[in-house]
Amino acid sequence: MEEVDVDPTITTIPTSIHGKHLGFAWGPGDILVYETLYKQSGTLGLCSSYVHSVRKDEDIYSPILRKLFNELHHIFVGLQTIPEEIPNKNKKSQFVSISKNYRSVIRACIEELQQVAVISKDSALRTQYGNQVSILLAIELIWNLCEVLFIDAGGSPLLHLLDWVRLHKGDVDEKAAQVLQSESPAEHRDYWDVVVGYVLQGHLEEVRQLLTKQAVLQPAARNMFKLMDNLLSKMPYYNPGGTQTPTDFDVKWRNWHEEVDRCIQDNSFASNPRLELICKILVGDEDTLLEHKELLGTWYHFLVTRLLYCHPTVKSTELHFYAQSCMTMFLDPRSGAEALDNILLAAFEFDIHQVIKDCSIALNNWWFVAHLTDLLDHCQLLQSHNLHFGSNLREFLLLEYASGLFAHHSLWQLAVDYFDHCPEFGRVYLELQMERIPLDTERKALKVLRICEQRQMAEQVRSICKIMAMRALRNNRLGSALSWSIRAKDASFATVISERFLQDYSIRGSFTDLDLLDNLGPAMLLSDRLTFLGKYREFHKLYGEKRFTEAATLLLSLMTAKIAPRSFWMTLLTDALPLLEQKEVIFTSEQTYELIYCLEELTSSFDNNNSADSGSDALMQEDLEVTKVEPLRLALARNLAVAINNEGTVRV
Repeated sequence: MEEVDVDPTITTIPTSIHGKHLGFAWGPGDILVYETLYKQSGTLGLCSSYVHSVRKDEDIYSPILRKLFNELHHIFVGLQTIPEEIPNKNKKSQFVSISKNYRSVIRACIEELQQVAVISKDSALRTQYGNQVSILLAIELIWNLCEVLFIDAGGSPLLHLLDWVRLHKGDVDEKAAQVLQSESPAEHRDYWDVVVGYVLQGHLEEVRQLLTKQAVLQPAARNMFKLMDNLLSKMPYYNPGGTQTPTDFDVKWRNWHEEVDRCIQDNSFASNPRLELICKILVGDEDTLLEHKELLGTWYHFLVTRLLYCHPTVKSTELHFYAQSCMTMFLDPRSGAEALDNILLAAFEFDIHQVIKDCSIALNNWWFVAHLTDLLDHCQLLQSHNLHFGSNLREFLLLEYASGLFAHHSLWQLAVDYFDHCPEFGRVYLELQMERIPLDTERKALKVLRICEQRQMAEQVRSICKIMAMRALRNNRLGSALSWSIRAKDASFATVISERFLQDYSIRGSFTDLDLLDNLGPAMLLSDRLTFLGKYREFHKLYGEKRFTEAATLLLSLMTAKIAPRSFWMTLLTDALPLLEQKEVIFTSEQTYELIYCLEELTSSFDNNNSADSGSDALMQEDLEVTKVEPLRLALARNLAVAINNEGTVRV
């Protein structure tokens, strides 16, 4: 990967990894907030030492990092399903496996970012990708150390720490590959740097193989190289899980260490400074180690090398002492420790809460601390730490992370599962966030609605349905508006929309959205007006199918049961006119009397209103009488006569 320069004009919180500068930056548009404290006197005091940068999590808008968030979510959900009754031994192996899964998806994201940065022609993008890679490298380094010290704890920490350093110090392997691929590896300019680098990392088998190539070029020094090979091959490693007891190892270690020290005292390698240097490293000479800071790169590499050659049986509880002293010896006192140094030191001190706190401050995201804390909490390492305002640390960080995901147009769906696994405040947060989601499309609204319905969030379901119903009504999409109002079980709004349907029918003479109206089912009982709308549509359907008797009975029941609004009675009576004029008698005499009664009741209300109306209203009423009422009266009279004749009786 080519080197990427960080813009020096932006403000950074400096930290470093593998000797490279790592910046956590904020720029224009971010808000600086001074932390304020109320003193006992009641006045407001300003603490100038606390200045916080409030900024958006820009990671969620990176396409590559969005893949990372999806993978993290998948692992997170799987972690929550581990049963509590599993034995602790099995649980530990599962937690270690999950931690490695987390690190693997972070590593995959790093590699993809590196590949994109190489091929990108945009310098600004290369800088952005370079910064993201640096941050992810630091995150992976911290996570791996937490895995070694907290999750996979037990046995000798040194073997795990050696693997940790080797994994995150890959430049030696890269140089070794270049050296071995050359025509004459022993004469390559980086040959001795690779040899010393491997010694510092404890790769003694690789050192032996490389030294055999140098021995071929120096036949006169063959015995010297043979002696070094013997020392390297005899170095013991402490493995508490093996058959060797601590006492046996201590004896072997002392004998080997004394043998190496004798070689130095006897000047066995005086004629070959390179081999003498290796010998001094093997005895853990601090001055020699500090002279090779460039090859070590970091104080924690210095720490692991020092432990390997001076304190191979170190216990986990002793790490903090050596870590502090190594950091003090290695770092320049004028520059001091940086953010990453303090985080790693806190880990070596087994101060988990300080690690999480420092990461929360230094890093520009919540996803790392949220997932790490969740895993540590499942390992029962955070049980004693509760926040003053009720929620524990795990839940607080998960809530913050999930809230940030809701700002993204698609990642908000991942956040739902995080809220689901926050037992104390998760549901409250989810309810608030669901109400704030912009319902840009009906498809998105249905997704949100389904989530709310699955969690029985009745208030949010009603709110979403009302919003969508109102939007559909404004766009004159009556069918959609009615469907949403029914789903919301909003009787008043269903009444309003039903009125609009009836108004449109009065103007057009036909209904729209027939599929919806024909399949209302029990939903039509939501309001009286919706019931009338559904039944009136049913009347039209029966009439269209020439089921006149059923249609007539239904039409009459709409008026006599007072389901139909009084303003719509004239329309219903007009609809009865074709039935009254059929050759076959549809309405019985009793039904005809009911229709006559309804017509007279309607006209009497017209007369009462007419007495209070102006002259123009009276003229309109007169036109109504002539054009509609009189034909109805004639049709009713004819139908009554025929019906009475057919029935053979006259009712007084």
